Amino acid sequence: MSGAYATDSGDCKNFASLKPHCCKQNPIMADLWPAAASDDGGRTVEGCCRGGVMSAWAIDPSLSFSAFEMTVGNLPANTSYPPANLTLFAPGLGYTCGPVQDSESTVFLDYGGRRKIRAFRTMKSVCTYSSFLANRAPVCCVSLSTFYSPQITDCPKCSCGCRDSASDGVSCSSSQSSSSSLGGNGVDDNKLQCTDHMCPVRIHWHVKNNYMRFWRVKLTISNYNLRKNYSDWNLVVQHPGFSKKSIAYSFNATTLPTVGIENEVALFWGLPYYNSELTEAAAGGGGGGGGFGSVTTDIILEKDLDEFTLMNGWALPRRVYFGGEECQMPFPDAFPMLPNGGFRIRSSPRHRRRYLFFLIFLVVIWLELRL
Repeated sequence: MSGAYATDSGDCKNFASLKPHCCKQNPIMADLWPAAASDDGGRTVEGCCRGGVMSAWAIDPSLSFSAFEMTVGNLPANTSYPPANLTLFAPGLGYTCGPVQDSESTVFLDYGGRRKIRAFRTMKSVCTYSSFLANRAPVCCVSLSTFYSPQITDCPKCSCGCRDSASDGVSCSSSQSSSSSLGGNGVDDNKLQCTDHMCPVRIHWHVKNNYMRFWRVKLTISNYNLRKNYSDWNLVVQHPGFSKKSIAYSFNATTLPTVGIENEVALFWGLPYYNSELTEAAAGGGGGGGGFGSVTTDIILEKDLDEFTLMNGWALPRRVYFGGEECQMPFPDAFPMLPNGGFRIRSSPRHRRRYLFFLIFLVVIWLELRL
């Protein structure tokens, strides 16, 4: 093995002189730690040693893959058999891998990229992820607020479990005490602050200001887990406003290409050494957070004058995903609404100009009639 290791060597008693790395027919392979990439023992290959963590392709393509090599013995000459079964265990049990099938041979580069080497045989398996298989309940929820309404729409009650339910296997604490005072050694990662929603992570979307050509949103991510950090977190927000130019002040951000999705999708992640780690609730809000275990940013979005409105919750997100998991949204009938008579307000400057010109026209006609 190079670039990874088998968690169990199996029974290799039949090999007395040169013992294999593993003798099991169904070995479990684990990634090497990043420090192993500088090891001179010949156990590493190019693209290995991610510590089990791969970046999203849109964030860092160079860290979005991991590789290892292995030599399989006791096979007939000039043969290569595909794996009978592949199971991807990390980061959870939500992945289902399809059959291993032949595909176009992989091409490697040698001599500084001047020589191409084609693999003898290439086989691929596509693994798809399902949140329903990975989690019994959502792991995050969304709360909403706006400048034009005093109403704050909190996460739906029991979004990720109920406080008084013992069947969820999640305990909670009513105070932000330290991990040591909770009597644990870090084994129980599901110790949460007691809330009505009982979610480890809450996303808060606040419509902050409405300008002539732009509008401003404050986005806050809060960690309610008392013993778990979220390193290299990422957040996906689906909203039609991202079709125009947008600026996130305290997060990295980019828009994702979409096919068959009605609204635009934006991807957010933390700034290195500033807020790329969402700390546990008991550790404080280091990294530019707005409170305990939280990170926040303001987002400026350019208006599409033909589409932008504050009516019917248009300024609120359609869907939100944290770490690839879809968050529980409030029901539309609980969204913050414009005050009474707000339906007559036109937010578009184009409509306001037309209305002003119409009033001036009426005044001019009235003056001519008087004269």
